[in-house]
Amino acid sequence: MNIAVVGGGARCHILLELIEKHVFAELSPIIIAVADINDDAPGLLKAKEKGLFITNDYNEFFDRDDLDLIIELTGDNEVFFDILSKKKKSIRAINHHTARLFWEVGVSSIQEQTSEELEKTKTMYKLVINDLIQDDVMVINLNYRILDINDTLLTKLGLEREEVIGRYCYEISHHQDVPCSGEEHPCPLAEVRETHEHARVTHIHLDKGNQKIYCSISCHPLFENNTLIGVIEVSKDITKDIKWKKALMRQDKLASLGKLAATIAHEINNPLAAVLTYIRLMIKLISRNRFSPERLEDISRYLATMESETARCGDIVKNLLAFSRQSKITFSSHNIADIVDRALILISHDLKIKEIQLKKSIESNMPKAICDFRQIQQVLLGLMYNASEAMQKGGTLTVTTNRSVAAEGFLEVVISDTGCGIAEEDMENIFEPFFTTKEEEKGVGLGLAVAYGIITRHNGTIAVESELDKGSTFKVRLPCE
Repeated sequence: MNIAVVGGGARCHILLELIEKHVFAELSPIIIAVADINDDAPGLLKAKEKGLFITNDYNEFFDRDDLDLIIELTGDNEVFFDILSKKKKSIRAINHHTARLFWEVGVSSIQEQTSEELEKTKTMYKLVINDLIQDDVMVINLNYRILDINDTLLTKLGLEREEVIGRYCYEISHHQDVPCSGEEHPCPLAEVRETHEHARVTHIHLDKGNQKIYCSISCHPLFENNTLIGVIEVSKDITKDIKWKKALMRQDKLASLGKLAATIAHEINNPLAAVLTYIRLMIKLISRNRFSPERLEDISRYLATMESETARCGDIVKNLLAFSRQSKITFSSHNIADIVDRALILISHDLKIKEIQLKKSIESNMPKAICDFRQIQQVLLGLMYNASEAMQKGGTLTVTTNRSVAAEGFLEVVISDTGCGIAEEDMENIFEPFFTTKEEEKGVGLGLAVAYGIITRHNGTIAVESELDKGSTFKVRLPCE
């Protein structure tokens, strides 16, 4: 059916688009000509763009043999009557009232179908982003505003949808006032906006407790009519993977350094023992006054320093031997409360001198730990000593034991202090060999590395939480009966 339209206004423009997009079951209507007295009428311009016949005088239609229908859309009855009087008998004509009736019926039907399809699309969209995709999803426009967010990410952030929609993505993910930038924190949206292609980066986000979360972010371009309008950002939490890789790297480093430590320890331990023995003999000779009085004081001071430093080297060697994992572990069942009490007895004098208050909480009916008594005592004593060192002006040492809620078949010993705390930049290094935050003469940086090695060999874990100037908490988790 070939159609000519008289009146190239807004309704003509919409009719052109509707016939072009709609799939008709029986008829195949085609608009082939449009007439309007105004050259800038939207329907006339649309027809010109499509390459149709256009004119300012509808009388040109009456000489054509290829028309089946003329639709009058001017709204002027005189124009319709003129068309009826001049058209060929084989050509039908309808006025704007009849056209409007069919228009509203047709559009209503199409809108109903469109609404139905839209609801299906919305349902499928919600199913995909909330149920099928378990990663974090945001839809973001080119101005960094969040258009949508899935339930998974809302739960992680601890926010309601109304608190997020319309806000900047960097404000929600990073708690900052400006977009991400720089080599260490590149903005994937900016990259997509520049390239119109998929972008992937790794970011550090903050959860509702301001804890760091490592995220692998994929940004996919979102187009509308071939124009980029935003991105779909899918973030996957890879924090566990990062920590696992770091733990593997730490274990590899420990193994390599352990072999080196064993070699060094065996090479220098015997000479040191001999030197220390002879120094002590010389001190005895001095005490018998076999040297001139003028030199006694200097020699005594020199030898005392030598003895102190050599003994310190011996301590380093012992730690190296422990670190090299040469000590044999004897596993058996032990009451964790007995190990804690033994360690507290050994450090009680130090706590008293520094006026540190002790708080102890032992859960009743605790299962026995599967461990080496002496080595776990060494770990707990070391952690307590570190806590004491962090509270030079007094404070509170809290020691608790309980069944692990997070890991079945394990118990936990938690040692907390109210001391100076650990700087955030040092947290990732505290279990590294030879890393220390103590003064030069007070530590060599092997205590926590040794503790980490012992606990790992027990198939347990050791973790730390700390805040500068507020204190630290170490949690040791051990298998139990």
